[in-house]
Amino acid sequence: MQAETIAAIATALSASGISIIRISGEEAIAIADRIFMTKGKKHILRDVKSHTIHYGFIFKEDEPLDEVMVSVMKSPRSYTAEDTVEINCHGGILITRRILELILEHGARLAEPGEFTKRAFLNGRIDLTKAEAVMDLIRSDSELALRSSFGQLQGSVSSIIKGLRKKILHEIAFIESALDDPEHITLDGYEQTISCMIEEVANEMSKLLHSATNARVIREGIRTVILGKPNAGKSSLLNALSGEERAIVTDIAGTTRDILEESVRLGDVCLRIMDTAGIRFTDDAVEKIGVEKAVASVHDADLILYVADSSIPWDENDSYILSLIGEKNCLILLNKTDLTPVLTKEMILKKITCDIPILSISLKEGKGMENLETAVSHLFFNGKISFDNEVYLTNMRHKEALQEALDSMLMVKESIAMHMPEDFYSIDLMNAYAALGRILGEEVGEDLINEIFSSFCMGK
Repeated sequence: MQAETIAAIATALSASGISIIRISGEEAIAIADRIFMTKGKKHILRDVKSHTIHYGFIFKEDEPLDEVMVSVMKSPRSYTAEDTVEINCHGGILITRRILELILEHGARLAEPGEFTKRAFLNGRIDLTKAEAVMDLIRSDSELALRSSFGQLQGSVSSIIKGLRKKILHEIAFIESALDDPEHITLDGYEQTISCMIEEVANEMSKLLHSATNARVIREGIRTVILGKPNAGKSSLLNALSGEERAIVTDIAGTTRDILEESVRLGDVCLRIMDTAGIRFTDDAVEKIGVEKAVASVHDADLILYVADSSIPWDENDSYILSLIGEKNCLILLNKTDLTPVLTKEMILKKITCDIPILSISLKEGKGMENLETAVSHLFFNGKISFDNEVYLTNMRHKEALQEALDSMLMVKESIAMHMPEDFYSIDLMNAYAALGRILGEEVGEDLINEIFSSFCMGK
């Protein structure tokens, strides 16, 4: 338990129906009781049962400040595993701040960002994977990210890591026991036994690491760049996806001169879209800068939406755009199909050497866009987005530690192949065990813990 009692506003500081001020620590109930009274002007919080809510008023000296509901959660059955009080007051900015100031005047100190969750971790109520999932859950901006974060909060990653550690620890203990007591515990034929364990654990680690490839796009969204020649319909596509007029649309080629960025939801995923200037060979100095920015944006893209104009012929600009795409995930959107076609799917297929899906659309008439979600799903998730049995590793810190653990397991495999003594196995097994422990928050330094929780929002 932490010695100091902390307090913070746990809801967004804005005009709203309700604000919540959270207090946690040994003096949380006592501090709240000094400023809270029932309608009969009684201080009751010190005597109430845990997990109860009480109606009354916040007083400063003899003056009532607000009419409130106060929740009391006693240690260890609270978010922080400490005595916790939550004051539900009216949502005005001024009144919320005044109540917080009153709490601080009575002995609490202002909580640091993430300090409530940090205390939950330090007090052993949650491990570090669950703590990190809390912030991921708050930041989730797609259904897929939300479900992934909630799964981790419920222990999806934690349970796998604990299971792997248990298997590794069993072998470490067996080797140490056999080396200490060779008369009663034999290592004859042990190479075969541990090889099976190494294979099983390494495969499970590899599967989890492989999930990290798609996990980043789940957590951060798919970095999407819209490319095409001027006036092909790129800005119209951005407006259609975002549901608002984010980009200026005119019949004048080259209207878009700079990159526009927007986050949009496409089914269960989030697209972080960049609408770029139309790509063509030009002598216009300003337009040329826009084209250069468009070309540069391709480098970090996860997905290219290449908008082609079906009403004009394929030319050298189209060929140049196609060369930029390379091996990137790409969808070709053949736009303006409401006009007399000059460029068709069949013509484009003759121009490309790789398998790029082509969707016929008319942004003017709103046709064909319903197939975009399915096409993106096929590119990134093999057509199926499911969390039934799938666990995604979305945290880079977890990925690095898991890779280190896998490398150590593969070193054990090499030692077995070289028929090295069993005590060599223990060294690498212990390294793997420790690396997995860091994912859960074991054997991590204070600096790393502070860095992780400093990224949290206030009041959480």
